Amino acid sequence: MDIFWFLPVHGDGPYLGSQVDSRPATLAYLTEIAQAADRRGYHGVLVPCGKACEEPYIVSAALIAATERLRFLVATRPSSMTPTFAARLAAGLDRLSGGRFYLNVVAGGDAAELAGDGVFLDHDARYAQAAEFFTVWKRVLAGETVDFAGSHVTVKGAAVPLRPVQRPHPPLFFGGSSPAGHAAVAEHFDTYLTWAEPPDAVAAKIADVRARAAAHGRTLSYGLRVNIIVRETEAEAWAAAENLISKIDRSAVEAAHGAFRRFESEGQRRMTELASRKNLVVAPNLWAGVGLVRGGAGTALVGNPRQVADRLLEYRDLGIDSFILSGYPHLEEAHRVADLLFPLLPVTAPPLAAQAAPDVAFVSPFGDLQPARSAS
Repeated sequence: MDIFWFLPVHGDGPYLGSQVDSRPATLAYLTEIAQAADRRGYHGVLVPCGKACEEPYIVSAALIAATERLRFLVATRPSSMTPTFAARLAAGLDRLSGGRFYLNVVAGGDAAELAGDGVFLDHDARYAQAAEFFTVWKRVLAGETVDFAGSHVTVKGAAVPLRPVQRPHPPLFFGGSSPAGHAAVAEHFDTYLTWAEPPDAVAAKIADVRARAAAHGRTLSYGLRVNIIVRETEAEAWAAAENLISKIDRSAVEAAHGAFRRFESEGQRRMTELASRKNLVVAPNLWAGVGLVRGGAGTALVGNPRQVADRLLEYRDLGIDSFILSGYPHLEEAHRVADLLFPLLPVTAPPLAAQAAPDVAFVSPFGDLQPARSAS
């Protein structure tokens, strides 16, 4: 099991829906969390994107030198940049980090936020655009010079001479719960990432993606994104869950859910539906209370260490091997999860950073790349 943590680049705190004791996303605080995850043996951290977040590429670059083994799973909206520019960003972060860069592709989201970035594609068109985008992205990182003319992406002579450490390209994670999302990940991406729904619902999604991938002659890996509330006893864990939402009022829930229902996201619709139930315990130890006011990953596994570990192992038995966990506040909970859960799970320690021989020796004053000379 590769266990990732979450980097709260939008801010942090001990309560949902409240500014009480909140913590801004300063570089110093994010460094503390990243270094804690690095030292405690987490495989990596998810760095989310959005207009309320510090830019994930910038944050990840700032944290490279502060960490040794930690991988940075950087969220990216392919509709917000060109594929060749995105490939240069990927190659640069991968080279400078020694192969510690992964990409989390975010094709969906809030249509209003996307419109603010000049993106007016409808739901299914965003997935079609992402497929074209990463067709180019993968080819240029593999060393090709690419001419491509699609419905959404057109490039001529696209190339990235400075290639990444990870060949042919850094791993691509992709989330999506709609048929269009499943079709895109099955054909173009490496790891299918889902939010934590009841296990039977997750099993059905994985089965659909696996069958679609097989039709393309492909085999994917699978990941789960979930919050964790673990304590020494089950009673303490449920008390912590109630404390997390203790400062939320009904008007905040109604406002949040009104906003979530405007999203063109099947995954968000499913999360909001779980958080709208009268009983927020939607499966054994799976609680939808986080989704009362938080968009995205709205469920948490709640319980004592044995209970939470068993639930994670149940998801592992569905075929999931990457687990992106989080907890509030993220600094303290990173330590707690490592202390209480890691001894009960087959956690895979991340390897040391790799280094690649340079593809080019230098850039001349005229901008042409001079090939590296072989050592004699």
